[in-house]
Amino acid sequence: MSTSDDGYGGDYTSPTGQTRTRLPESEGDTYGSGRRSRSGLSSRNLVAVVGVVVLLIAAIAFANRGSGSDPATDTADGAPKNGPAAQPTAPTGTDPVTDKNGTIAKGFAKTQQGAQSAAANYAVALGSSDMFDDQKRHQIVSAVMAPSVVGTFQKDLDHAYTSDARKAVGLKPDGSVPSGMTFISRTIPIGTKATAYADDGATVDVWCTGLLGMAGSGSTKPVTTTWFTVTMKLTWTGKDWKAVSQTQKNGPAPVSGDVPASGAKEIAGAVEGFGGFTYAR
Repeated sequence: MSTSDDGYGGDYTSPTGQTRTRLPESEGDTYGSGRRSRSGLSSRNLVAVVGVVVLLIAAIAFANRGSGSDPATDTADGAPKNGPAAQPTAPTGTDPVTDKNGTIAKGFAKTQQGAQSAAANYAVALGSSDMFDDQKRHQIVSAVMAPSVVGTFQKDLDHAYTSDARKAVGLKPDGSVPSGMTFISRTIPIGTKATAYADDGATVDVWCTGLLGMAGSGSTKPVTTTWFTVTMKLTWTGKDWKAVSQTQKNGPAPVSGDVPASGAKEIAGAVEGFGGFTYAR
């Protein structure tokens, strides 16, 4: 069916196969005999409505065919000849884990996907605010690092997380948070990429954004965002992936948007109110 730009003219094909030409309506008919009767107008509209209803019924019937086969489009086993039908949006991988070591996921699959999931979750743990607390940091390192490197990694981090390092982010020298403040250190993976993989080892890049700073009235260390890539080398040990080393470099960083910065109270409330995730590839 076609219509003119004003929505009135054009041809209409009725359900019986006949084609009618619809002319613009006016105050009189083409012979100047005055206004057309209301019955004539209703009859034509009725035909148009019937035609639209027929088309709608046909469209609904086609959309709701269900699993019935169609000899013109289906193969012998019922699969579409043109390939699988579109599927709803879904995760690209399998569930990462069903177990945790404290708050850190564990028991990742011995696959490339499992290695990437492990690297993402370990990056989150190693970039959390708990790393500024000595006892919690030791627990995190023991959970994510391979036993052969735990001692060395613990020692290196103890030298890194000094009182000066804590003061640099607004904490007290002992790592405690000043009264009325909320300390924020959170790593959020954007994506992962395995740059090397073998049955007993893998190297994974984790692209991340992060939040770091102190939220509160009068804070001199406001919360800022960062973009960085963590490169983590993993080994398969104890029926799980464990990290043997971690390095970090800046970027890739997108252009900052024009969203106005929120106040310290709103940021603190968001961080305290929105929990984290267990990440999967």
